[in-house]
Amino acid sequence: QVQLVESGGGLVQAGESLRLSCAASGSIFSINVMGWYRQAPGKEREFVAHKTNGGNTKYADSVKGRFTISRDNAKNTLYLQMNNLKPEDTAVYYCNLLNPISRINYWGQGTQVTVSS
Repeated sequence: QVQLVESGGGLVQAGESLRLSCAASGSIFSINVMGWYRQAPGKEREFVAHKTNGGNTKYADSVKGRFTISRDNAKNTLYLQMNNLKPEDTAVYYCNLLNPISRINYWGQGTQVTVSS
């Protein structure tokens, strides 16, 4: 089993920054993909960004140039630096870990990010 615990959410004004963290623990396969998803009220959960243990990175078009994903493999921790936040970034942000061999997905409990205009 894998446990994911997010932190760092909060209430900010448009244009400000936040940094989310996700600490992973448990039986973590060495080859994995860790990422961030978000879900706004009344909308489906959507992809934000992910980073493989090898360093390959992918971003949603809506966050390119504003968000940066990083990870510390030694600490099994994932980060999301969010700059120039917009009201449309308001959502619950979820950490995800995918084991590409077993295809099992793990999710954190989510952290709320609210951006006021």
